[in-house]
Amino acid sequence: MEKFISNTRKLFSTLLLTCIVSVLFANEKNPIPSSYNDLLVLCKDLRILERPSLPNGVPDYTGKTAAKTQLTLQSYQNRLQSFNTKDWTLEQKVDLEIIRAEMNGLDYNLRILQPWVRDPAYYAIIFAEQSDTPAHEGPTSHAAIELWAYSFPLSKENITKLTGELQIIPPLYEQAKINLTGNARDLWIAGIGNVRDQIVELDNLAAKTKQAGNELNEAIAKAKAAILDLAVWLEKKAPGKNGPSGIGKENYTWHLRHVLLVPLSWEEEVTLLTRELTRAYASLQLEQEHNQNLPKAKSFTSEEEYAKNADGAVTKMMRFLKDKKVLPVQNYMEPELRKHLGGYQATEKRNFFTNIMHQDPGVLYAHSSHWFEIARLQKDPHPNIIRRDPLPYNVWMTRSEGLATSMEETLMHAGLWDDNPRSKELVWIMLAQRCARGLASLYAQANEVNYEKARAYQVNYTPKGWTGDESLVGFEQHLYLRQPGYGTSYVTGKYQLEELLMQQNRALQDKFSLYDHFEKMYAAGIIPISLIKWQLSGMDDEMKRILRMK
Repeated sequence: MEKFISNTRKLFSTLLLTCIVSVLFANEKNPIPSSYNDLLVLCKDLRILERPSLPNGVPDYTGKTAAKTQLTLQSYQNRLQSFNTKDWTLEQKVDLEIIRAEMNGLDYNLRILQPWVRDPAYYAIIFAEQSDTPAHEGPTSHAAIELWAYSFPLSKENITKLTGELQIIPPLYEQAKINLTGNARDLWIAGIGNVRDQIVELDNLAAKTKQAGNELNEAIAKAKAAILDLAVWLEKKAPGKNGPSGIGKENYTWHLRHVLLVPLSWEEEVTLLTRELTRAYASLQLEQEHNQNLPKAKSFTSEEEYAKNADGAVTKMMRFLKDKKVLPVQNYMEPELRKHLGGYQATEKRNFFTNIMHQDPGVLYAHSSHWFEIARLQKDPHPNIIRRDPLPYNVWMTRSEGLATSMEETLMHAGLWDDNPRSKELVWIMLAQRCARGLASLYAQANEVNYEKARAYQVNYTPKGWTGDESLVGFEQHLYLRQPGYGTSYVTGKYQLEELLMQQNRALQDKFSLYDHFEKMYAAGIIPISLIKWQLSGMDDEMKRILRMK
């Protein structure tokens, strides 16, 4: 890995020096303005830079374009450094740090992560299901095809749109054979499955679009052929891949601090998740002691039983949120949640989360408050254009996943499951599982274990009998290997939000209101929690500390 990084740095060093000199010379002639409007212009320029494409609409991930992007990014970073924010509002200062984190994310992708070089799954661009997060989990090509967003039968306009999207696949995959020169074995092997899985989705699509016209059906056939061709190429190259897939502790910590704005290190996250794993197991045991005289929990045994309990769980949770005034409830929240109730599955097909849902779906619906925010992005978008759309490079993930995870304990402690203590056991089981998979991902990123051993670690430390179908374990550890910091974001984000809760409670004391707390947090947008702390408290100590960190 060190040799790989060294070569990458050498590739850019000469170009970067040329860029820095030219930018400094340009700045002497034309001083860069520093108004907030200039920051908005810089934001727009940056988000265009993040989406390189060729004239035919095919994303351009070639080495030459990456080098040019790095040069332009350096000039943008110089522009950012020139801003004088002395007279800016606090929210405007926070916005500047959002843009800095985005720039760091792009820099990190270009220098270290390089998914277009190391990660075949980056080229799996067909998505049949909507993610429950603000954007896709993990590195995703800008050519993503969101099949879930189409309604069938397709309109003429959507036939044209989908045809154009599918026509990008053959030339993109020819480019992929040039770009994919990395030696990350686990990423390479696991990624082949992601590429191949698209064939099934195209077969399903073809069955729905037989009457849509020859052009679309031809595009589907050519895309399918290109996918199969790339998969075969990847399989032929696989025996020669023998390098590590993790990015190492130092690179992991830099990303954690300067992209996700989490003021911790790899080692500190290990300590945090180990402590939370201990707490989860201990709390589970104590809850089971408390409930020992209650009837044992039973799983649902029919579709009717599942549907009845799922409906009741949503009704119960939404009424609780309103009556207890836990958080501001909007009219679009419950309908959005009801779109994602899940369904009955046979025992042998259940994974960890469907095992939970077949005892009390409401416990997982607390986490599914994700869908409240997905709806908010559409129904009530943030007035600030910097915060309106999901931040790139998964800068949103610690806030998003941390909030969804903390909601489980928040509602439990607020009393939602006081009438069913067995459901409280499920909350601790889920926390233990998230700690187990997060720790496994940390060890994998440090290259202390490989992908298979990470999977085994997660299974071993998940409460016995709850893992279910282990294909989910494989999916999760592959995702967390592709996206550093994602596996820990659930627990680290929860911890940061608990710190924020403590800070606000201490500051406001008798005036503190959980409802007001959530209202202010939601109003800040889906941004790093360290920035939310700064905006809500006015205290910038944590952000200053992050900026000083290496």
